[in-house]
Amino acid sequence: MANPTHEISSTDASIARVDMKLEVVIIPVSDVDRAKEFYKKLGWRLDVTPPGVVQFTPPGSGCSVQFGTTLTAAAPGSGKCYLIVSDIVTARDKLVGAGIEVGEFFHIGAEGRVSGLDPERGTYRSRASFNDPDGNVWLLQEITARLPGRIDPGATSFSSASDLAAALRRAEEAHGKHEKRIGAADPNWPDWYAGYMVAEQAGTDLPT
Repeated sequence: MANPTHEISSTDASIARVDMKLEVVIIPVSDVDRAKEFYKKLGWRLDVTPPGVVQFTPPGSGCSVQFGTTLTAAAPGSGKCYLIVSDIVTARDKLVGAGIEVGEFFHIGAEGRVSGLDPERGTYRSRASFNDPDGNVWLLQEITARLPGRIDPGATSFSSASDLAAALRRAEEAHGKHEKRIGAADPNWPDWYAGYMVAEQAGTDLPT
């Protein structure tokens, strides 16, 4: 019998070579039409689907959500998903402006959940959440730099103009500190910016 606690590692070549991309998450809802109106309100794209299936894709996401009367036996409202954003303050403001009720900011500290934004705006830490009409939870999480191994450094990409602009602003701030350290203007700033942005997204060592 196989060990049920076995975890597949990157050394399991037969699996590691199989390219697997998460495409769809199914959420349980009790009223399809009501849910459809809510997700339209979020500004998510309504995709073309077979009858009985409703699919929405959040802006910049490679993964979609589906719901329908026969897609899952899970209890309506039992779903919980993360939405990754590069600027959680802007994201929350836009949702509130669209009439979505979003909870207050909180962050994860040394002893668990703490009210308010992370004081240093550390990546992965600041969060806020909202629910759909059934109570399915959507958790906003601010990620500005990935942990090592999460993103292929050879495939750096930005899903929207706002994500790219936010990355440029972070690179600009870091580059300003770099110029103070070297005591001179850096004429090679485009290469420095590019290196910083790629490293930040891939989770590798940042330039100094």
